Amino acid sequence: MSQYCQAMPLSRRGLLGAGVSFFAWTHLPKVASAAGTRDPRFLTVILRGALDGLSAVAPVADPDYAALRAGIALSKEGANAAIPLDGFFALHPKMPNFARAYAAKQALVVHATASPYRERSHFDGQDVLETGLGGVGRVDSGWLNRVLMALPKGERIARSGGLGVGTVTPLILRGEANVLGWAPQASAEAPEDLARRVLDLYQHRDPVLAKALAGGIKADQLAKGGAPMQQGGGNPAMMARAATGAARLMMKEDGPRIGVLSYDGWDTHANQGGVTGRLADLLDGLDRAFAAFEREFAETWTNTVVLVVTEFGRTANINGTEGSDHGTATVAMMIGGAVKGGRVVADWPGLKAANLHEGRDLKPTTDLRGVMKGILADHLGLSQGVLADRIFPGSAGVKPIADLIA
Repeated sequence: MSQYCQAMPLSRRGLLGAGVSFFAWTHLPKVASAAGTRDPRFLTVILRGALDGLSAVAPVADPDYAALRAGIALSKEGANAAIPLDGFFALHPKMPNFARAYAAKQALVVHATASPYRERSHFDGQDVLETGLGGVGRVDSGWLNRVLMALPKGERIARSGGLGVGTVTPLILRGEANVLGWAPQASAEAPEDLARRVLDLYQHRDPVLAKALAGGIKADQLAKGGAPMQQGGGNPAMMARAATGAARLMMKEDGPRIGVLSYDGWDTHANQGGVTGRLADLLDGLDRAFAAFEREFAETWTNTVVLVVTEFGRTANINGTEGSDHGTATVAMMIGGAVKGGRVVADWPGLKAANLHEGRDLKPTTDLRGVMKGILADHLGLSQGVLADRIFPGSAGVKPIADLIA
């Protein structure tokens, strides 16, 4: 399995359709505000490396849970107590902001969910997650870019294009629709007037590159608010700052309404931990990002949906290094003022040995495409036919999950 745990090489994900690193691939035009019209935002957060759903949202009332997770299991009370959600499931204690939104009915969890992918390669799992296909296959676009192409051309959400956070366009956003790229910076910045001097040079010698550079400078200024940022995985402060930048871009009058933000580092084979440890630090960062989204989206929070997904889950049993290996089903999380929350959506399969997928993993009972379809249908207004044929080809048998949106 070790061959699947290496860092993603640039040639695999980075070079195809990457555009100009650190700058805007397509400069966004000014969009006039239409007073009184609905103005939804939809942000997808990808946790790369495979989130352990059994630790993020623990089935503390399942009689087989504690034995499978000896040493890292969460509990209803005591030193390893989690935040109760509904009597059966409990949330990791490092996620108080999500718990607060859940109590306010602005967050929900979908448990025992997975994409159609059933192997354990990060590369292929993320490809299936981002292309929206029923399995591994070659495609030139991601499902979220196809969403932008399917929206009515006159609507602001379609005209504004998408936002991809990172040095290259993520696969989920590649395609024909306009995409703005913004890469949070970790290194020391050049003097402020250097970018202006370079821009002036290109305006005289290369107008096309000058346009891309101008868009990139604008995006960076809007997003960072005067402070250097990095995307980062496992650094709670940096995760929140990257979330802040993404939300600020999506809040601007001429900014994109659909975006993607990824966090790396969720491959917890060793020293995963329980209420403390490596996974706890990651969940702390994610929870701080949730708070940043709510703060920055501000008055548009009631029209905002943030969907958190990962390529697959992790094994039900922990391994010999107090970690968990590549699995199958996991959790998806939704947060936002437009979410019909305060619940865990789950057709729970149970954790008895006979109920585990291939005798080792949480069995998937909900197709993740149904979650995505439910959001796209009720939040963005796409029809079932468009979703089945154009967004997630060949998925007519996967129905949108209803009542995810308030």
